[in-house]
Amino acid sequence: MEISTSLLNVNEEKIVKTIYDLEVAHTDYFHIDVMDGRFVENDTSEKMRKFAEYLNQITNIPMDVHLMVTNIKEYIDSYLIFNPHIITFHYEACKNKEEVEKYISYIKENNCKVGLAIKPNTKIEEIKEFLPKLNLLLIMSVEPGKGGQAFIPQTISKIKEATVVIEELDLETEIEVDGGINLENSKKLKEEGTNIAVAGTAIIGSKDYKYTIKNMK
Repeated sequence: MEISTSLLNVNEEKIVKTIYDLEVAHTDYFHIDVMDGRFVENDTSEKMRKFAEYLNQITNIPMDVHLMVTNIKEYIDSYLIFNPHIITFHYEACKNKEEVEKYISYIKENNCKVGLAIKPNTKIEEIKEFLPKLNLLLIMSVEPGKGGQAFIPQTISKIKEATVVIEELDLETEIEVDGGINLENSKKLKEEGTNIAVAGTAIIGSKDYKYTIKNMK
């Protein structure tokens, strides 16, 4: 299992040092939580754009961009310039399934991997038809919008279900889980088929990034 460290709650004054420290600690990805104040209550647009600029300048560790926004196209365009490893948008932010298809194709056409995120109440069955076209399925284990929330236990059965479907369809689609992940629950996530775990508070709030990331893996 790989680790994508969320920079959501990193203090702006400490971002450069934090990036270096996380690089030394062997995070696999930097997770950029882009919120517009509309799809979710918080607005992190300006902060995350600054962080993406720093990442682009000082590290080669891949950028994992998670868009929690309503104007998906505008934000895809604003992050493509940073050459991210992957851009993930929310199924629930789309008006219909045609729009989901459109954004999947658009991101791929721009030589970027594509992910689709689903909220805790969205069922795997609803997005099953898109799985063959995705590089990543992001399963939210908290309600999107703010860091530090507790992990929703029912997420485990959703990961199991997604793993079964991906295996049945013989796909290479990865499963990423985001929200409330820590040293206590990361082992279970790995056992059930999670490929990438997103952790913010558990890593950034720890005294030793390297120890925390190593033990999560």
